[in-house]
Amino acid sequence: MKKYIIKRITTAVILIFFISVINFILINLVPGDPVDMLVDPNMSAESIRVRKEALGLNDNPAVRYLKWMAMLLQGDFGYSMTTFAPVGEVLKERAGATLVLMGTALIAGIAIAIPVGVFSAANRFTKRDEIITLGSLIGISIPDFVFALAFIYIFAVKLHLFPSSGRDGPIHLVLPVMTLAVGIAANEIRYVRSAVIETLNQDYLRTAAAKGLSGRRIVWVHALRNASTTIVSVTGMQFATILGGAVVVEQIFSWPGLGQLMYQSVVQRDYNTLMAINLISAISVLLINLLTDIIYTIADPRVTYE
Repeated sequence: MKKYIIKRITTAVILIFFISVINFILINLVPGDPVDMLVDPNMSAESIRVRKEALGLNDNPAVRYLKWMAMLLQGDFGYSMTTFAPVGEVLKERAGATLVLMGTALIAGIAIAIPVGVFSAANRFTKRDEIITLGSLIGISIPDFVFALAFIYIFAVKLHLFPSSGRDGPIHLVLPVMTLAVGIAANEIRYVRSAVIETLNQDYLRTAAAKGLSGRRIVWVHALRNASTTIVSVTGMQFATILGGAVVVEQIFSWPGLGQLMYQSVVQRDYNTLMAINLISAISVLLINLLTDIIYTIADPRVTYE
């Protein structure tokens, strides 16, 4: 296992390098730059040139990439090209809000998916199972922003139960968490159901049932426990999807996290901030996948990595 982790970390470092190159190229290919978004249209060409020179935008792209990488290796993300604040400090301020949102949504989604998925598997091929399956397919098919707008209209505008934007307390967390949790739960339910049904078809569980073990115990203890590896894998894979959904959800609910910051950085062409967010997101996904593999081996000792 130790050799596997070292190998994965080495591979991750190489991937991060290539991701940083692609990240830099794609972002810098976007038409326009921060100066175009900030300057007065009547400003002289010389003044614009001076501003671009101050931001390093007149340098050769290869030189700019090397300078950026040199700063990264020292733990410095540079300065925002729009607010001129240190990018690292801005990310620290915003990361907490995103972690709270994503973590709460993930817990809520799994808390819904496991019992519903197991119930669906235990009642497979019945009307209840069909309704749950249809509901999960609808949940996967409808984009997050549709749920977000629907929840705002129902719970904020009509019922006045929850605020529609901001982050002034736990109550502001309800609607954005609901939005993300719907997609998480809908996706997880299908996998939980499939994993539990597959486990229930194993010979040892048929033998346990024949010996008189209660159906409830077979389903909720033995089948669920043996299906846990699938749940762990799917949960790990969902991290990137949740991160992408957070961009839309944070913008709609004015949640001051990394997703909203990413949207603002795209609009303002804030290259340094946008590249930092993308790189941190990529590293986070790689780390979560590695952690998922480690947890997988703990959940099922039969699994080994060579």
